[in-house]
Amino acid sequence: MNLSDFDYRLPPERIAVSPARPRDAARLLHVRPDGFSDLIVRDLPTLLQPGDCLVVNDTSVIPAQLTGRRGDAAIGITLDRPMPDGTWRVLLRNARRARVGETIVIDGITDFTAIVTARNEDGSAHLTFDRTGEAFRTALDAAGALALPPYIPRETGVTETDAADYQTMFAAREGAVAAPTAGLHFTPALLDALAARGIDLVRITLHVGAGTFLPVRTETLSEHRMHAERGEISPAAAAAINRARASGGRIVAVGTTSLRVLESACDETGHISPWSGETDLFILPGYRFRAVDRLLTNFHLPRSTLLMLVSAFAGIAPIRAAYAHAIAAGYRFYSYGDACLLEPA
Repeated sequence: MNLSDFDYRLPPERIAVSPARPRDAARLLHVRPDGFSDLIVRDLPTLLQPGDCLVVNDTSVIPAQLTGRRGDAAIGITLDRPMPDGTWRVLLRNARRARVGETIVIDGITDFTAIVTARNEDGSAHLTFDRTGEAFRTALDAAGALALPPYIPRETGVTETDAADYQTMFAAREGAVAAPTAGLHFTPALLDALAARGIDLVRITLHVGAGTFLPVRTETLSEHRMHAERGEISPAAAAAINRARASGGRIVAVGTTSLRVLESACDETGHISPWSGETDLFILPGYRFRAVDRLLTNFHLPRSTLLMLVSAFAGIAPIRAAYAHAIAAGYRFYSYGDACLLEPA
C-alpha cells in the first residue's frame, strides 16, 4: 500500500480557520457502507442507541510552542512528551547546528534555558530545561503558545479565542500538543441529550504528540513508523466500557485518539484492560478492529495516517465517496471543521 493511494485535492476554501458556533452546530456526515446522510452534530443522539458508550479523550492541550535562541539564530521548539529521565522530547526547527551540550535561551521569560542532551535519527531532540514541576509549568505559561496546525493561519500569533476554541470540554489531564479535535464538537446541551437517550460517557486519555504535525515521508507505507504517544485507561473506565459491550451496547470512539488507545488496550475479543503506557499503533486498511463499533471524527488531511485509519475503519471506497461528497457539499475540513460518524465497512 502506497502513500499516493490516500491523496485527494481539497480546495483551500474548504479548510476551517475557526470552529462552528455553537460547537454542536457543526455539520455531521453519517457514513454507512450503503451511503451517507447530511446532518448536524446535534443529531448525534438520534444515530445512537440506549446502552451505547461514547469514549472521549480527556487530554488537555498545553502551550507547547516555544521560540529559543542559540546566538543570533532563532530556533523553533515544539514539545512532544516528557521522558523518564526528566528530559523533554521535542521537535526543533532551524536547529541543524544545535549540538549536544549547547544551551538554548528561551524567549518570553528571563533566564529560561534548555540544554540539548540528545539528537535523534528521526529529527527529534531531547532538551533538559533549567526548571521542573510547577516552576516549569509557570514558565511554559509565560513563554509558550498553542501549537496550532499550520493550516490555521494567524498572522499575529495564536489568539485568546484560540486558547478556548482549541480545547475540548473534557480537557482535564495536561499533556497534549494538539487537540483531540472530534471532542471539540461537544457542548453541555449535547451531553444532556445523550444522557437522556441512555448513552454512557467514559473518559480515557491519549496525549497527542508533536508527531501529529509531521507528514508521512515514505511512499511505501510499511516503512513508516509512528511517533509514540502516552495514554491511560483507568480500571473504572475499562470496567464501564466492558460492561456496556456485555450488555449489548456499541462502543463509539470520539476521535482517532480514543480509538487508538482502545485498540492498544484490548485483547482479541475486544475486552479492554486497564492500561498505561505508550502506543505507536499504525492502522492501515486490512486491520481488524476489535474494540470499536463506531467512530466520530473530523475530516483529515490527504496523505495522512489519520486518513489511512478512517479508510481502514469505514472502507477505502466509502471514504473516498464521502470525502468527495463533503467537498462538493461545502463541508469544512480539518481541526476546526465539521465531523463524520463512521460505521464499519
